[in-house]
Amino acid sequence: MRYWLVMPAAGSGSRFAADLPKQYAMLAGRTVLEWALAPFLADPRCAHAVVVLAERDGRWPAVAARLSDDRVSSAPGGGQRSESVRSGLAALRPRLRDEDWVVVHDAARPCLEPADLEQLIARAGAHEAGGLLAVPAADSLKRSARGEGVVAASVERTGLWRALTPQMFRYGRLCAALDAAHAGARYPGDEAQALEWLGATPLLVEGAATNLKITTPADLELAAAVLRARGARLTETAMRIGSGVDVHAFGPGELVVLGGVRIPHTRGVIAHSDGDVVLHALCDALLGGAGLGDIGQHFPDSDPAWRGADSRRFVAAVLGMLRGRGLTVENADLTVMAQAPKIAPYREAMRREVATLLGIALERVSVKATTTEGLGFLGRAEGIAAQAVVLLRGT
Repeated sequence: MRYWLVMPAAGSGSRFAADLPKQYAMLAGRTVLEWALAPFLADPRCAHAVVVLAERDGRWPAVAARLSDDRVSSAPGGGQRSESVRSGLAALRPRLRDEDWVVVHDAARPCLEPADLEQLIARAGAHEAGGLLAVPAADSLKRSARGEGVVAASVERTGLWRALTPQMFRYGRLCAALDAAHAGARYPGDEAQALEWLGATPLLVEGAATNLKITTPADLELAAAVLRARGARLTETAMRIGSGVDVHAFGPGELVVLGGVRIPHTRGVIAHSDGDVVLHALCDALLGGAGLGDIGQHFPDSDPAWRGADSRRFVAAVLGMLRGRGLTVENADLTVMAQAPKIAPYREAMRREVATLLGIALERVSVKATTTEGLGFLGRAEGIAAQAVVLLRGT
């Protein structure tokens, strides 16, 4: 099941009382916004993400460059949160049908657990009215007198939930609900409320209370503690090995691209992208180690957007998915299998290119080459293949 993400990030964060909006505050080495996006960019079911921005937002380009994910775009925000969400939905209109699923998540919620996202997709995706993450009220509740700091009444907490995000609804129904609300000059507090006003009954999916929303600077400290605890869990278990193999047949041309390096040859390769078997095998190894499928799922050869693409773009996008799962690359061992061309003159250039792409030291990248002693299609010089093995570590 695929879904599309809308992330409203146009708020000024007046209660945050800082010199920048809260979504751009630094948290454990990244902005709050990057942490909020991370679980979705690590999920292969997320087809595209629209981040809705304030006018003249000068901080977003640097974040977008670090994300380096072609699935992410931006749209202009509105004066109210619901108007920003509607703008993001409008930006997705050419891509979606009314029955497609859309997920809305706050840019100021950096601690979403991947397991909670899984639960939302599984349960709300089976409920026609969609649903939202929420937490049952656990504390005693009091209503204060308007304008006074005294108790006006105690509130029975049975059946009360605290709404969170993400929230997930059919594209057409959410657009219609927001349009109806805005036509009546009403601005819902969240997407579920807009659906409720039309008589829908969204499903409440219990999520973690650690999915907190950054409102004040003190919340950053709580969020940092949550992320540290999650990182400790990952570090205990996240030593992972991934392997990948790719093959391409030779065809017309005068060069091949291997490890991001252009190597003169008497033939080219037949491929939808640039046919870099080394980087394709590397992507499969990275995805496999992270449990994220294979390169064909994320960059299908049926998609014209990848026609002739530089495979370094694939690696950058895959690394973004790994970052979203708290994984980094420890080392990569790459083997090219072909009768020709000769790899030795280009080996060090390939190592440097791959090390740069992965952001690791040169000594952590190995590039080897072998022939098949004249056996098989490789021995007959009909094509070229590569194998990659990587070690991933939780951060």
